[in-house]
Amino acid sequence: MKVQPKEILFSGLAGVAKALGHPHRLAVLEQVAQGERSVETVAARTGLAVANASAHLQQLRRAGLIAARREGRFVFYRLADPDVIVACDQMARVMRRRLARIADLAARLDGAAADAAPSTRSGREPEAPLPRSR
Repeated sequence: MKVQPKEILFSGLAGVAKALGHPHRLAVLEQVAQGERSVETVAARTGLAVANASAHLQQLRRAGLIAARREGRFVFYRLADPDVIVACDQMARVMRRRLARIADLAARLDGAAADAAPSTRSGREPEAPLPRSR
């Protein structure tokens, strides 16, 4: 059976998504995006143990998101491609919009609950239900 190009692409994207699927790896990636960093520097700036930071760096490296170079006994990491951060910024925009929708819904629900409270009832008809997302 021949592997289709889409399958290869989707498999690669899933690997990248898995690599980005941990808050510590996102923090590590953020540090590397600011400039080339050693494992020790990444660990210190993220509050991770060196061994933990190293493991996260290796996962990001295997996913092709960062590259490494050795200098003596130190390994320095950098972004493999500047568009890695562009992609992360796009995902962050999506998340901020999602959080804004959730906050708006929560505020509307809080307002509806306050309107329905017995002490504040004015005898008026209840407002229309919240619209469903499209």
